[in-house]
Amino acid sequence: MWDKLQDPYHLVALYTALNALIILVLGILVTRARVVTQVDIGDGGKPEMAGPLRAHGNNIEWTPMGILLLWMMAPLGGMPWMFNVVGISLTLGRLIHGIALSTNTGPSTLRVIGMLLTWIAYIAGIALVIYLGFIYAPDTSAITGDQ
Repeated sequence: MWDKLQDPYHLVALYTALNALIILVLGILVTRARVVTQVDIGDGGKPEMAGPLRAHGNNIEWTPMGILLLWMMAPLGGMPWMFNVVGISLTLGRLIHGIALSTNTGPSTLRVIGMLLTWIAYIAGIALVIYLGFIYAPDTSAITGDQ
């Protein structure tokens, strides 16, 4: 099992699954809030709907591009540490931010930490994709047959 944590595609799969789980849980929290508040669509003007709705919505806004950055690093020859820098930052950031926003509608230190970790994941992912795609040049001649 541990050897799979060295494979780029397995690392992408791991962080995709973990972030999908976060999205699922946040979606369930929205449904629970809808049942409690008896609101079918939107927030129904009820403040207790705002936190769960924004936690889920914000996660849906930020997670896909983070996963796409991870995915792009795999065929470009990314090394395991690169996936972990982006994946751990993204996953912890989304988890912390989701918890903070779904339980508290006001500003909080946890929300800030969650967003900072997400931004770190984005910055690292962007830089690594550019590096791997345009600067780093692994020897692919054995794969392509080029001389």
